[in-house]
Amino acid sequence: MVISLQNTGKRFNKEWIFRKCDYTFQSGTSYAITGPNGSGKSTLLQTIAGAINPSEGKVEMQLNNESPIFDNSLFFEQLSMAAPYLEVVEEMTAKEFLNFHSSFKPFLSGLDTIEILNIVGLKNATDKQIRYYSSGMKQRVKLAQAIFSDTPILLLDEPCTNLDAVGYALYHQLINDYCSDKLVIVCSNDPAEFDFCKERISISDYK
Repeated sequence: MVISLQNTGKRFNKEWIFRKCDYTFQSGTSYAITGPNGSGKSTLLQTIAGAINPSEGKVEMQLNNESPIFDNSLFFEQLSMAAPYLEVVEEMTAKEFLNFHSSFKPFLSGLDTIEILNIVGLKNATDKQIRYYSSGMKQRVKLAQAIFSDTPILLLDEPCTNLDAVGYALYHQLINDYCSDKLVIVCSNDPAEFDFCKERISISDYK
């Protein structure tokens, strides 16, 4: 899997968030997008995901040796994502939510919902509605649906939001155990969230 940004830029009204971004992301490598709060990291990540259309240039996705995908409305089939601005369905239990999610984006082979909830430390809250979860527990659900989805691309925006030290350790264990073959992009200004990333991209380089 390869994602290519070619002279890509995004602006809102007259303000450029980033521009002239030429970069190639490849499977099996982890990347960190860094920069201060409000610098446009999340906007760049959402552009990579196809959720936001670039104002200039293009984003191209290619799966193995197949023809490149230019239509960003099709990108979602290849990726999973966790971010503070993406919500879970709080009226559902964790088990119901993950079962619902897996109906359109299957989980990694050999793992079922109960086993996944056990891995992320939510075994005793399986049948509790998510709205009664603590913020840290909700974040574990977000990470579970993203990391365990059987997709070649994993996008993470501030992945340890609301997690304590135990949660940080779990996050790193999940990345280590289940994401070695994926293209992983972490958007953060907290080194503890992206210290495993082999490549670093500063949003400031594209201002």
